[in-house]
Amino acid sequence: MFRLIKIIFNAFLLVLAIIGFNAIGGQKYVEAIKISVGNFIQEHALESAKKIGNFSGLNEEFQIDNAVNLIGYKAILAEHKASGQKMVIIDSGEKALLTESDIKSDKVDKKLKNLAEKFKYQAITVKDIKITGRGSMNVYGKQVPYAKFEAEVTKLPFSDITGVVASVKTSDGKEKLALSISQKDKYSQLITNEFYRGVKENN
Repeated sequence: MFRLIKIIFNAFLLVLAIIGFNAIGGQKYVEAIKISVGNFIQEHALESAKKIGNFSGLNEEFQIDNAVNLIGYKAILAEHKASGQKMVIIDSGEKALLTESDIKSDKVDKKLKNLAEKFKYQAITVKDIKITGRGSMNVYGKQVPYAKFEAEVTKLPFSDITGVVASVKTSDGKEKLALSISQKDKYSQLITNEFYRGVKENN
């Protein structure tokens, strides 16, 4: 009985503490901490992104969300704030994951499937890749070919995506894989072009 009274009393104290915390503007402190942490993460991402390229010329519509390591490859993730369209650049070093020739070839869908298999234990699994078009875009100041594709993904708010993939060799001799994806039927090549026009090589 005494133990039950103690539990109830502790619960009562906790409720009073929460009410008191909110009464003195505690919620504002929580929001301030969230903003602070968010800014720290973004600053860290921007600092890490400098190893992959110069993103200082990006339009403010875009935000570098994160810098990650994918099975040993450096990568940055960016987002178009208004649409949620995602851009990914993977620095595959001197051993290319995909080359410009691969993108131009008739077997690019098979190459993409092999690449998806390689990354299948990462956060997102990609399957049923279909090439739906081709074109060219400016990446790191170079005009390069891209392949447009549709695919199914897991662990995203939506399961069907549309996107493009391109590969460019920068002056340091390293291959960079450039991707842009969005929910199917919401993909915009204009957004992709705008983002990659703002990505430059480090001087």
